[in-house]
Amino acid sequence: MPTMHVVRQISVLCLSICFLILHGSAGISERETTSSVNAYQVQRDLGRQLSPRARIFVHDSAAFVSAITRWSAAQNPDFAVVVMPDTDEDVAVAVRYANQWDVPFLAVNRGHGSTTDMSNCRRGINIYVRNLDSITIAEDGQSATLGGGVYGDQLVRTLRANGKVAATGACACVGLMGPGLGGGLGRYQGFYGLIMDNILDLTLVTADGSIVTASLNENPDLFWAMGGAGHNFGIVTSVKYKIYDDPAPNWWIASYRFTRDRLDQVFDALNQINGNGSQPKELTTYTFLAFDQAVSDEPSLVVTIYYAGPATAALPYAQPFLDLDPSTISNQTVAYPDLADAVGTGMNSPICQPGNSAAIFPVGLLRFNTTAIHAVYDIYTELVIQHPDFSHSVVQFEAYPVQKVQSVDPASTAYAHRGDNLLVSLLAAYTPSPANDATAPLYGTRIRAAFHAGQPGRQLNAYVNYAYGDETPEQVYG
Repeated sequence: MPTMHVVRQISVLCLSICFLILHGSAGISERETTSSVNAYQVQRDLGRQLSPRARIFVHDSAAFVSAITRWSAAQNPDFAVVVMPDTDEDVAVAVRYANQWDVPFLAVNRGHGSTTDMSNCRRGINIYVRNLDSITIAEDGQSATLGGGVYGDQLVRTLRANGKVAATGACACVGLMGPGLGGGLGRYQGFYGLIMDNILDLTLVTADGSIVTASLNENPDLFWAMGGAGHNFGIVTSVKYKIYDDPAPNWWIASYRFTRDRLDQVFDALNQINGNGSQPKELTTYTFLAFDQAVSDEPSLVVTIYYAGPATAALPYAQPFLDLDPSTISNQTVAYPDLADAVGTGMNSPICQPGNSAAIFPVGLLRFNTTAIHAVYDIYTELVIQHPDFSHSVVQFEAYPVQKVQSVDPASTAYAHRGDNLLVSLLAAYTPSPANDATAPLYGTRIRAAFHAGQPGRQLNAYVNYAYGDETPEQVYG
């Protein structure tokens, strides 16, 4: 077995070749093709090789339109045909067919990947894994076998019905494997670590159309690479995944809105609570800058606390913000499956609906630097005032508990950012247009640079699932 250093070098080499799929479900192919793809010929020839329940959609069908519609309208791949597999072998057949005819392909589940590299896929095949969505709980209740098309809300509600929970992302509508192959942050990571830390084994289709299993004992080098850089190495068709007894059926959540004059005090309080990564496993804070003219003529700062437990246990962490006299206060206790709906990241929430364009510019941090955040505030204000199409954009400050994440040996997986305590980003959300597509990176890179300037001497770390697409492999993969 190669050393971790050698495996890491192999990974970086592969990533430099296959840099298209940073955060889709899991796909491989960078090459563009100038060959003419006849969708009806694909439908006829490939269709004969697929299982009876597999489907192929071409551009004149509503199913095709539904399958290619993505969360963001910007930098989208261009598909000639959609293949909806029903089995592992269907995925493998589709990959081998694409290779035979030199056609690019991309695996898609919920369609949230937004890196600019997505647009490299031209006249390609969409391998639409959404039907691979089975959930089978093991008899011992310690794991579940999940199809590669399972998504967050589906898993949360299925497990809740069985008295179980698992690590998932924060947005109900996002797939599990898309974020999981790049790490997978979430509110339960204080208890269980990242999504990827809970994968016991994966079944995947590799670039040559082979079906393989990866685990600590079988293809361990591939398993290492799938844990943080997995989008580049295969299409996941199923995964054996850890599940747990539900430790907190109800969560307390509270939100506080502040004006800019409280910015320094708010982030001082957040730094104290985070404690350089020592915040309690039950506690997550999500803070954002937002512009709402119905509330204020300048951006507001909103702090949201999520606590896995009762209000009485959470109040000591809320008190520093109450002491700052917020302009609005709200709080409630909800069952965990309803948490996403309560905070605006549920299946029917605006953030989960397609139609707008979006671009994300992430930076991993150790602590919040208020000087940098004031600079970010000024750039963000300029963006939303001078470019009203960007008025729904937000600057995000995410602070998840990290002790469990950082207890894992960094060399044991390809995920490079276990040392980061915080994740900040501009989520540029805007009306689709070529002019706005050009404006987004002008402001996104400025905000990213301002955040990075607040941690001198530290490399810019870009969380792969948020990466814009202009980052270097070292910034994304270490």
